[in-house]
Amino acid sequence: MTAEPTPQEISHRRVLHIALPIVLSNATVPILGAVDTAVVGQLGSAVPIGAVGIGAIILTAIYWVFGFLRMGTVGLASQALGANNHPEYVALLSRSLLIGASAGLGIILLQVPLFWGAFQVAPASAEVETMARSYMGIRIWSAPAAIALYGITGWLIAAERTRAVLGLQLWMNGTNIVLDLIFVLGWGWGVEGVAIATFIAEWSGLLLGLWFCRAAFATPAWRDRARVFDPAKLRNMMVVNGDILIRSVLLQAIFVSFLFLGSDFGDVPLAANQILLQFLNITAYALDGFAAAAETLVGQAMGAGSVQRLRRAAWRTSQWGLGCVSVLAVVFYFFGAQIIDIMTTAEPVRIAAKDYLIYMVWAPILGVASWMLDGIFIGATRSRDMRNMMIVSTVVYFAAVAMLVPQYGNHGLWMALLISFVARGVTLGMRYPALEAAANRPPLSGAPASGGDI
Repeated sequence: MTAEPTPQEISHRRVLHIALPIVLSNATVPILGAVDTAVVGQLGSAVPIGAVGIGAIILTAIYWVFGFLRMGTVGLASQALGANNHPEYVALLSRSLLIGASAGLGIILLQVPLFWGAFQVAPASAEVETMARSYMGIRIWSAPAAIALYGITGWLIAAERTRAVLGLQLWMNGTNIVLDLIFVLGWGWGVEGVAIATFIAEWSGLLLGLWFCRAAFATPAWRDRARVFDPAKLRNMMVVNGDILIRSVLLQAIFVSFLFLGSDFGDVPLAANQILLQFLNITAYALDGFAAAAETLVGQAMGAGSVQRLRRAAWRTSQWGLGCVSVLAVVFYFFGAQIIDIMTTAEPVRIAAKDYLIYMVWAPILGVASWMLDGIFIGATRSRDMRNMMIVSTVVYFAAVAMLVPQYGNHGLWMALLISFVARGVTLGMRYPALEAAANRPPLSGAPASGGDI
């Protein structure tokens, strides 16, 4: 029996070094959306606001499908680093960039049917649709950059370079905001100006991201065709990313069905639900940093084949995740009503939202295990477990909806959503021992990376 590698120190400081830049990066995302809306709001018509809003939502939904590239890259790249396999770490960057570029080009070629299908699902007035198509027709040309950035971001997170991720986000959002002001308010380019600003921000962001990765391009591994196109590595990457995609689609299905089912209760409960979902977004943005720390540190531990490091990484990051949600739960309990009052002036919506506020107090506490275990399993590339447990949790959610909604209405809908959080946390927790067992046979030495069976 060989001795376990000496664990690298996984301190609270190291966790925060990874997590805090991600939290700050996430905080800049809603600012850009607010500026885009505010700028077109100065044009004196509701049509540009609606066009930018629906156009951005459609493109975000299309790009979101490829979000697996960030998560899969973090897990695989951090494991390569943990195994001291730097050539494989560099090759993963090349694979991610190729996937991003190919996916982006595919979206450009398929833009006509994609836009048509999107407007069939989310119809708008003729005027709004025409302006939205103009907006999307410009932005779509930066699809290769936008998707490739998922891979670059994951690659940087794997190396604990989250300050570079923050710098990348600040550059893109800052550039976008400045160009919004110049093109729209200064030069009068309207909705097209907003689109061009985003187009430039995304391509310049890709260039900056490549500059952050410049050390990789100084080595021959990034252009080593035999390594980059290794069939086994490509197959493993496809399996991991495919499982994560299925998991993400199911998770999205839960939230989309939640919105659709909420609409059956009338406009006021629907609006209240939409406001309260922003509390969940805040929770997700805050926890994302600590989940990213788990992805990185767990991945490195798996690559090194160290159960000791794995446990310490999972425990340290989860401690911070639990502390974070505890603070959020207290804030929502004492200040949730005031936050609701700031978010809407409609009194019926305020009253309804406050009636359901208790679920937002419990959501962070009941959901922390699912959020943190997602990060742990992504780092371990136990994607099959993530997929299977998400299937189970989705079935549990819809069963809870069927039992609770007819009796408790919108309260039952919120209960079902929280039950799905618990189900995901419990089922992933049940698979954690198998994850530790896999740490003794790391994927890069031959064992299947996606792992797990049910």
